[in-house]
Amino acid sequence: MATFSCPVVSFALKCCYGSSSNGNHGDYRLNGSASTRPVKHHALVNEIALTSPTYLPNIQLLGNRHISEEKIRQRIPMKKQLVDPYRQGLIVERGVGYRQTVVVRSYEVGADKTASLESLLNLFQETALNHVWMSGLLSNGFGATHGMVRNNLIWVVSRMHVQVDHYPIWGEVIELDTWVGASGKNGMRRDWIIRSQATGITYARATSTWVMMNRQTRRLSKMPDEVRGEISPWFIEKQAIKEEVPEKIVKLDDKAKYVKSDLKPKRSDLDMNHHVNNVKYVNWMLETIPDKYLECNQLSSIILEYRRECGSSDLVQSLCQPDEHEISVANGAVQQNLLQNNVMGNGRLHGYTHLLRTKGETKNEEMVRGRTRWKPKI
Repeated sequence: MATFSCPVVSFALKCCYGSSSNGNHGDYRLNGSASTRPVKHHALVNEIALTSPTYLPNIQLLGNRHISEEKIRQRIPMKKQLVDPYRQGLIVERGVGYRQTVVVRSYEVGADKTASLESLLNLFQETALNHVWMSGLLSNGFGATHGMVRNNLIWVVSRMHVQVDHYPIWGEVIELDTWVGASGKNGMRRDWIIRSQATGITYARATSTWVMMNRQTRRLSKMPDEVRGEISPWFIEKQAIKEEVPEKIVKLDDKAKYVKSDLKPKRSDLDMNHHVNNVKYVNWMLETIPDKYLECNQLSSIILEYRRECGSSDLVQSLCQPDEHEISVANGAVQQNLLQNNVMGNGRLHGYTHLLRTKGETKNEEMVRGRTRWKPKI
């Protein structure tokens, strides 16, 4: 009897070999390593006893001799977890919300030592996935439940609204709360709040709407009753951002003031669902805003309306139009113009309207409409 262990879970593997002398070799793979030894595999018996039955023991014999370790390495739980010491996460909100404690890392901040919007969006995505992980519903997909995998469905975001009052700084400890709720008959809402652990001050809020898409046809799908039964017990009637009437974003055309063309996704921009990650869209939008403006202002809010996914072969065009009361950025006179227009005094925020679209030979198709608002840097 041989006993193996790994950092995730340990188990015993008992192999009994028969008396045949046909000289065949049996291969087994365990913890990433393969071994070949002369065994009489017709009588091979495997008895695997997991010492941590909470996690999904998806150890499979491939061709009756290979052991797959993917589920063990991911440590996907079979049932609801209350605490995750590895991710510093725990279940809150009467057992259905999720809270994670995070330290802002050096690669998540910019030149001013504050976290970038991209970093915040990545944290939103990560905590959302960790929430599903803790629920015990996570299957072999990008946040997909067991019912979604059986129905060949994936999650896609249709709308997101983020408000930022303060940006975390390098080395700061922050807490992220996230929870889900119903959005119509076939959608799900997910919200987030970021706060300082030291002061308890809320730094940012976000809300988003998610719908389901068929993985193969890439068409939107209704929510099956099976999936609704999985996720509805986790719904909370609480909103991080109350939107009585969601703001409508106008569609830009070729007359937009700022245009950047021939943007192309990189292989690293694709996620596990084989489309461009939604965080990349935000980067493309912000690239069209003049650098001088970005040097003196910081983003206060962003609204995104997703209309079409972007594939690896698409060519993308980013259009941007400032508000009618645009603040001139010529000659580096941003702050002076801000004071002259009393923007700091009355709290008015300057905004831009954005559009990402694919460039086709015959027509262009819009992918994402966006709206950003900005305030002066202090």
